[in-house]
Amino acid sequence: METTEIKERPRGLGGSMKTRNVQALAADKEKLTAEIMERYIRPEMNGDDIFSGDSSEEIPVIDMSRLMDEMSREEEASKLKHACEEWGFFQLVNHGVPEKVIEEMKDNIKGFFGLPLEQREEVAQLPGDLEGYGQAFIFSGEQKLDWADMLYLFTQPPHFRNFKHWPAQPPSFRDSLESYSSELQKVAHCILGSMAINLGINREKISELFGSQTVQINYYPPCANAHDKVVGLTPHSDACGLTLLLQVSPVAGLQIRRNGKWFPVMPLPGALVVNIGDALEILTNGRYKSIEHRAVINAKEERMSIATLHSPSFGKTVGPFAEIVDKEMPLFKSLSMEEYTKLHFSQRNGKTMIELMKLNP
Repeated sequence: METTEIKERPRGLGGSMKTRNVQALAADKEKLTAEIMERYIRPEMNGDDIFSGDSSEEIPVIDMSRLMDEMSREEEASKLKHACEEWGFFQLVNHGVPEKVIEEMKDNIKGFFGLPLEQREEVAQLPGDLEGYGQAFIFSGEQKLDWADMLYLFTQPPHFRNFKHWPAQPPSFRDSLESYSSELQKVAHCILGSMAINLGINREKISELFGSQTVQINYYPPCANAHDKVVGLTPHSDACGLTLLLQVSPVAGLQIRRNGKWFPVMPLPGALVVNIGDALEILTNGRYKSIEHRAVINAKEERMSIATLHSPSFGKTVGPFAEIVDKEMPLFKSLSMEEYTKLHFSQRNGKTMIELMKLNP
């Protein structure tokens, strides 16, 4: 792996076209004409593809306190291995993030989306840039759109932060996000360390590799108009290595693709929902799988969440670990993190990144 230290975040990684603010559309129903809604309606959505089988089929739950305890570490690590290999998703309890940090982050997210539109747009995305308030992955004026707005920010390493995109309102937003970011970084490195042991990889090596963190704060307004044919977040897998999701509001909406069906995830109180991203599938040479997921919307209630995405640092390489491909054939090519990120932000559909990175598609 390369070890070049990047002092500044690389430029020209990608961008998105500006489109209508969805929160404002939802609030002004007189403007929701059939013509406007046509951009959001997905005829292919089918209510029959929702999982409704055995209730014993439940997303794994991993207890981080047991992963850190010498007496229970081996047993919990075995459960983690199963979750990574068989599910690609799990719920993390007893993660150690102070409740005060979580509640302040939730309050500030609610406060930001409660501001008038003109104040929210003070941190709007700029043309050709990824960061800020708006939408992502909009490449044409004809494509179908998600029923959501988002705030996307670089949070780690600290010198990558661009505070012109960090909201000044609510007044405690920046301090709250800084605390939350640091706590989630610790959690991610603990999980990655346990994964490294399971994989037979030096845990310091994986910790040094994963130095990049971004957050995607999502707002999904209610949608009474054809809500069963409108999606909050297009089905996709995450390009990062590891995502930690916090439900800000109690409204469920996350679904994962499992055995050809969409499986609803019901977050446990106080838990973080963790999922494997494409980069970790590539690094593990396919041992751990990233999983397609989507966000559905509620007809009557808004939903908010914050996804904290952990990736290899810029200056590093995304490719199978040498310790793994020394014993088996590599399935994926290697790219610099800069090129990998540009490729990701040039498209988004299902597990396209994995297909593009395969040596033999």
